[in-house]
Amino acid sequence: MTVLHLLGSPRHGGAETFFLDLLDALQRDGSPQAAAIHANPDRERALAAMGVPAYVLPFQPPFDLVTGRRIRRLAKRLDARILVQWMNRAGRVVPRSGPWTRIGRLGGYYDLKYYRGADFLVGNTRDIVDYIVRQGWPADRVSYIPNFAVPKDDPPASRTAETTPEDAPLLLCMGRLHADKAHDVSLRALAELPGCWMWIAGAGEDEQKLKALARRLGVTDRVRFLGWRLDASALYRAADICLFPSRFEPLGNTVIQAWAHHLPLVTAASAGPGALVRDGEDALLVPIDDAPALAGAVRRLQADPALGERLAEAGAARITGEFAPARVVAQWRELFARFGKG
Repeated sequence: MTVLHLLGSPRHGGAETFFLDLLDALQRDGSPQAAAIHANPDRERALAAMGVPAYVLPFQPPFDLVTGRRIRRLAKRLDARILVQWMNRAGRVVPRSGPWTRIGRLGGYYDLKYYRGADFLVGNTRDIVDYIVRQGWPADRVSYIPNFAVPKDDPPASRTAETTPEDAPLLLCMGRLHADKAHDVSLRALAELPGCWMWIAGAGEDEQKLKALARRLGVTDRVRFLGWRLDASALYRAADICLFPSRFEPLGNTVIQAWAHHLPLVTAASAGPGALVRDGEDALLVPIDDAPALAGAVRRLQADPALGERLAEAGAARITGEFAPARVVAQWRELFARFGKG
């Protein structure tokens, strides 16, 4: 039984990263699978390294008369029994009928018009599942399967390579350079933390705006814009504290990744982190759009290293109990077995 995963996004982001993580884990588990993706050299190389057959298709919205037909032919050639639709773009072209089950995987509060014709939906938070049901989707045709996190074996990234002092407290910010991720709040907090340095790992449309803000705040010499990085584990291991002040965040892979890397975390109380985090137990929660509170939480961790260690230990325990790869892969395998007969 082959599962064909469909990802129409050309960009880098949290969902795209987890797409690779899940396919890698399923491949290691022996699941027959293939992927139809938008062109992206990094993603193509990653899938090839895993041994997952990857087929590059156009995925060109809004009027794409080619990709749907090619998906149909590919699915029939592979004898795919399940099509997994990742995010909205694939929903514009995925065949709505055929000798397969169509599963939509949602990592956000997406418009369900992109999932018409799906047989089953998966939400990666309980709140997203509740949202899907509130939109009128049958409750017995949706399930909660979380993301997971597993550190890679990368050593800590070189501070010297990023002209960062070895002894400076280093704050790590991960995510697209987009207003939702609130990197501007992190920069304003940095302005209140004169002894700290900051790495921002991500790419996006707000890059020049954020660099201009860093100049206005006078923190350019203490912030490094790293671009999109494929060595996330190395970055987490190099940092002292992870900041995640997103204004809008359905889940927040960074929360899970920080926990997996035993890194103290300060996060804004947006939807996903607010539901995941136990404030003061496994991370520190601050209000959305509150740079002084973000800076204050950093100072609190600096003043009490034992607190940071307790938070990191509790976060690591959450990974073992709730977000371990084996547990999540088993849930996907169970779902595939349920729908992959015939």
